[in-house]
Amino acid sequence: MAAAARVERRLAELGLELPQAPVPVGNYLPAARVGRLVFTSGQTARINGVRRYVGVVGQEVSEADAYRSARDAMLNCLACVKQAVGSLDRVKRVVKVVGFVNVGPEFAAHPTVINGASDLLQRLFGEAGRHARSVIGLSSLPSNVSVEVELVVEVGGAEISGRRAARGTRRGSARPPAPSGVASRPPRPAPPRGAPGGTRARARW
Repeated sequence: MAAAARVERRLAELGLELPQAPVPVGNYLPAARVGRLVFTSGQTARINGVRRYVGVVGQEVSEADAYRSARDAMLNCLACVKQAVGSLDRVKRVVKVVGFVNVGPEFAAHPTVINGASDLLQRLFGEAGRHARSVIGLSSLPSNVSVEVELVVEVGGAEISGRRAARGTRRGSARPPAPSGVASRPPRPAPPRGAPGGTRARARW
C-alpha cells in the first residue's frame, strides 16, 4: 500500500478494509462537500452490496452485532469520504457522527451501539477522531437494517492550499505600471492667491 495511505494502513492493522463506496439507492449523493466540510448520506452495514445485521436491535440483532453494524456502516461512510476527496489522509478532523438505531420500546443502550462507529474513528484518527454525536432510536429503518450512520468531516490538502496561494498572490500583486509611451498626467497647478479655491486674499483697511 502507498506510503501516503496511513489511515488505510491503520485500518488493515485492525483487520478491516475499506469497502467500495455504496451506490445510492435513491435520488441523492453518497457525500457532498461544502468548503472544508464533507457530509455523507446515511450509510448502513451493506458491505460491497451484502446486507448484514438486519433486524431490530435487542430482538433479532444482539447488542454486540449492532455495535459491529455501526462499525461497518462507518466503513461505508469513510468510503464515501474517500470517493469525494481522493484520500482519507486529507481528513483533518472528524466533526460529527449521527447514529440511528432500529429498536423496540424497551431498548436503552443506543449509545453503546453507536460506539461501534465512534471507536473506529478514534482508532483511525486519534485525537482528531473525537467528535460531536447524536444518537436516535427509531421503530424502523429502511430495509429493516439495524443501524444507520452519518458522518461529517473537515478536510484539507492540495486543493485548499492552492486556493490559499492564489488568494495570497492576488492580495500581494502590485498595480501594473502604465503602458510605455503613455505620458503620465502632470500635477495640477495651484490656483493663484485670491482666486476661487486658492488662498483667500488679505483685506486691507
